Amino acid sequence: MAEKKKHEYTEDKIKTLSSLEHIRLRTGMYIGRTGNGAHYDDGIYILVKEVIDNGIDEFIMGHGDRINVSIEDDLVTIRDFGRGIPLGKVIDCVSKINTGAKYNDDVFQFSVGLNGVGTKAVNALSTYFLVRSHRDGEFAEAEFELGNLIREESGKTDEPNGTLVSFSPDGDIFKNFKFNEDHLARRLRFYAYLNAKLKIYFNGELFHCKGGLLDLIRDESQYEKIYVPFLYSDATLEFAFTHTNRFSEEYYSFVNGQYTSDGGTHLSAFREGLLRGVNDYAGKKFDGDDVREGVLGAVAIRLKEPIFESQTKNKLGNSEIRSDLVAKVSQAVMELLHRDPTEAKKLITKIEETQKMRKELNTVKKLARERSKSVSIRIPQLKDCKNHYSFEKDKGLESQIFITEGQSAAGSLVSCRDANNQAIFTLKGKPLNVCDLKRDALYKNVEIYNLMRALDIEESTDNLRYNQVILATDADVDGLHIRNLMITFFLRFFDSLVRRGHLKILETPLFRVRNKKETIYCYSEAERVKALDKLGRSAEITRFKGLGEISPKEFKDFISDDGMRLTDVTVEGDHSVSEVLSFYMGKNTPERREYIMENLVIDAESM
Repeated sequence: MAEKKKHEYTEDKIKTLSSLEHIRLRTGMYIGRTGNGAHYDDGIYILVKEVIDNGIDEFIMGHGDRINVSIEDDLVTIRDFGRGIPLGKVIDCVSKINTGAKYNDDVFQFSVGLNGVGTKAVNALSTYFLVRSHRDGEFAEAEFELGNLIREESGKTDEPNGTLVSFSPDGDIFKNFKFNEDHLARRLRFYAYLNAKLKIYFNGELFHCKGGLLDLIRDESQYEKIYVPFLYSDATLEFAFTHTNRFSEEYYSFVNGQYTSDGGTHLSAFREGLLRGVNDYAGKKFDGDDVREGVLGAVAIRLKEPIFESQTKNKLGNSEIRSDLVAKVSQAVMELLHRDPTEAKKLITKIEETQKMRKELNTVKKLARERSKSVSIRIPQLKDCKNHYSFEKDKGLESQIFITEGQSAAGSLVSCRDANNQAIFTLKGKPLNVCDLKRDALYKNVEIYNLMRALDIEESTDNLRYNQVILATDADVDGLHIRNLMITFFLRFFDSLVRRGHLKILETPLFRVRNKKETIYCYSEAERVKALDKLGRSAEITRFKGLGEISPKEFKDFISDDGMRLTDVTVEGDHSVSEVLSFYMGKNTPERREYIMENLVIDAESM
């Protein structure tokens, strides 16, 4: 009876949290993921963004053309030169939810800040937070710890108008965090691309841009452009686009200076408007896939009342603007093409070549499908699971597929896997190197085609059947080579699968160190030494050469939720992917050999 009473739903179980408590308890609602700073969208960068956005809003309204950003250890300091927060409201604006001037169109017409939450969240999630406002020879400042006011002061000043904010993210929320300057620099470049006269100084380095979105396309992607990019710009809409020889399309989208990494209404409208404009100019009915394959585009809009799908503002949701925006983009694209018929001809030629290749590819696809049907209704190399992932329905998040080499490794996996959520695809030897091949090669190679079928990514990576695609290869030279071949396959033809974080590497132990009382599995030489120190030098050491040597009973621990070690395959510096793949996986063997010989490091201790 006592246990039942403990879990009763009574009045005393109802809690009312203060805004400060709610931000700290439900951090994800306000800044998305927390993270440690390794990922571009981790929370510490969202904190920086929320403060900078206020300076950007001031600039957009014509006040202040400079923002200073500095980071020393974990202390971030941001100073804008706008109007400054009204002195009597400095404390309220950084500590009281739903307080701010962004609700007033007379003060901010095209604001990123909408909900009066941004700097309050920064304050609540910081061990130290300082705000100081300078207005017309006077200042007011306040200091906080974990969102609680500890000091306030006001007086006279010689400083120019504007607002200064300093803060240190809370290490209890952002575990082991560290700022990555490359991530910060990329965010600041985006601000510079969208605000031509704005100067941003980051630890003394100037971010300033005169070419707008054209500079973005030039700087952020090093893929060769087929024709000179087209640019359209007016007070509320700016876009630029060109084509490259990539198979995928790539876009950068912005709303009121905010980078919307997940796109939204403005991006879908731009994609449709581009298709319509090209077809109207050419007098054709090109398919959308043919027009958009290889497109590199950027679109920025300004809205008085943007509706974002979350506080982090990664996706725009204003559906009412779509039809007008499609029409405007379509008309603008057609006019741009008419003004430059030479470059427009290159664009149309590219689309016609893509159309021709797609028709040829459809023939190859048909033959591949007929071939696979004649062999087996099921995919012979796949041991499937019951539950599957759905991107649209956000279900099957536990589903995994292990891509492994050889039957021995697959045997261990099959016998100990969770058949509900863990599938296995077995490679037969080394897969095809697709680095320099065209898309038809995916259909001519039986193994690669079967893998595409197993993952169901042939038409779109949105159809992916498993949330985690895990490369499970041996930790020897051949295993690493197979791993690199598979990473090349995904980056070359299905890079969005990688960018969304679906591709993983399974880390398996290299050593087993044990005595009569304890067994320790070691994933590196350093861990092996540490295990020997703990268990004694007389402990038994087993070196695992391949996955097949690990018994199913042992292997079960390495693919369970508690014991599995996964390493994410991530893309850092998107524009360099093509160059890296070409150098390490392309046909430039002499050049690669020369590089290896010049950079080979020989460990003297092993001689």
